[in-house]
Amino acid sequence: MVEATKGKIKSMSKLKEGDRVRIITRPVTEEDRKVHMFFEHMQGMVGVISNHYGKDEVAITIDIDSLIDIPKDVHKVATDRIRTKFAENTNEEIKKLLSKDEQNFTPNYVLLVREQDLEKV
Repeated sequence: MVEATKGKIKSMSKLKEGDRVRIITRPVTEEDRKVHMFFEHMQGMVGVISNHYGKDEVAITIDIDSLIDIPKDVHKVATDRIRTKFAENTNEEIKKLLSKDEQNFTPNYVLLVREQDLEKV
């Protein structure tokens, strides 16, 4: 829903940044496949809205614990590669400034989805 206020268009979205959401379970359509916005592996993932660009573009930072096997494995491999590259390309002076937790960071898993494919949790 959209509301006009003094010549400006304002979104009347039910969801906002910071909301905890789940990606709904539904059949994947041909349109989904064309626009690459909804896939089987995304269903049931839980996370927090990090950016709300519009009803067709909502960025969700996914909870790693809500990932199913294949995406979880892919994320783990990517994380290991990023950490290795970081360790190889960072000099010792900079490493000394970082805590062990900072050096063993976990990258965010972010998906861009349509608002209609989300439900609050």
